[in-house]
Amino acid sequence: MSIAHLERLNPDQRRAVEHGVGEAGTRSGRPLLVIAGAGSGKTSTLAHRVAHLIVNGADPRRVLLMTFSRRAASEMIRRVGRIVRSVISQGAPNVTEALNWAGTFHAIGARLLRLYAHQIGLDPAYTIHDREDSADLLNLLRHQLGFSKTEARFPTKGTCLAIYSRCVNAEKPIEEVLRTSFPWCADWVDELKQLFGDYVEAKQRQSVLDYDDLLLYWAQMMTDPGLAGEIGNQFDHVLVDEYQDTNRLQASILLSLKPSGSGLTVVGDDAQSIYSFRAATVRNILDFPAQFSPPAEIVTLDRNYRSTQPILAAANALIELASERYTKNLWTDRTVGELPQLVWVRDEADQVNYVVECILENREAGLTLKQQAVLFRASHHSGPLEVELTRRNIPFVKFGGLKFLDTAHIKDLLAVLRFVENARDRVSGFRMLQLVQ
Repeated sequence: MSIAHLERLNPDQRRAVEHGVGEAGTRSGRPLLVIAGAGSGKTSTLAHRVAHLIVNGADPRRVLLMTFSRRAASEMIRRVGRIVRSVISQGAPNVTEALNWAGTFHAIGARLLRLYAHQIGLDPAYTIHDREDSADLLNLLRHQLGFSKTEARFPTKGTCLAIYSRCVNAEKPIEEVLRTSFPWCADWVDELKQLFGDYVEAKQRQSVLDYDDLLLYWAQMMTDPGLAGEIGNQFDHVLVDEYQDTNRLQASILLSLKPSGSGLTVVGDDAQSIYSFRAATVRNILDFPAQFSPPAEIVTLDRNYRSTQPILAAANALIELASERYTKNLWTDRTVGELPQLVWVRDEADQVNYVVECILENREAGLTLKQQAVLFRASHHSGPLEVELTRRNIPFVKFGGLKFLDTAHIKDLLAVLRFVENARDRVSGFRMLQLVQ
């Protein structure tokens, strides 16, 4: 059989791809943890591993692949199919159809819950509420309980949903969640408990599950040894992408699927754990090897294909400050490049002015505007820069979130100003009236 698909990989990538695959075909072996540094070819490595398992005899219908998003799952299936076809030109399985257990934790959970609904006392015709639907149901219950008319402002529907979701996904009591993540809501603990109790009852009456329930019910289903064994035995190989961004509930599901770790592969990077605000915990990936006996095999991908060495040196220096981490030193063959700059400014206004001046200087030096980008930790931090760019007539495109002038509170203010200027503007007048209702 051709191994041309493996020759494109570097030694560490190949070691990860070939783990548990011998001349006699696939074997489950020890669980595998792939620590994939930024830009190290993580997606390609995972796709090659799935494809390598299949071309060596693994049944794609018995492979469970869980990704962070639906788009990532679709891209992974596409890549796996291309690799398999390059190796097995004749009689290659239709991977797109056969690899049908690929998706997010929530999508896989929804499918399993429908399959086992009768065995766990769930109506198989249940409907799924998205985040907006769930927030609306909580808002309805807030009104019914009279919490929306309290003298002190009760948490908004979005905040209520965020609190509820964190309690479920982090598996923590509401008191701890409020203390650590929502301290401004701590005075409402009793009311929130009542609201969440009514919320759970309402969902059960209406045969509705929210996104958190898809994980919660799946995890509860896996506490039944018989069901857990039946579901786990459906899959010879379970692979998880972006493991550093999973929460405690997802980790418990994974360990229930493969308690021995046989056939289990997780891929991620402890230095890229950025979703703690969604209850993700870096402890999942840090503690993974010790969950099994013998411990999981660890393969580290530290060759970077995306950046330059001066930038990687700065990244390595920051990563080294972590009190607990997997040891890796990102490197690349691209040694030429400018050093990153750390610029100290007086305040936010000075920062905005510095960034705008840099943009204009770069343009004067021949770097077009579309070749320049400004990154923010959160989309709402871009407001002052957007205002200054607009004031100077510098065109820009914002990715993620609303533009500053499109946010609700700014549109409300503009509506008031427009109505003061033109009392015949009925749209602005209507928006203004909604503010005082």
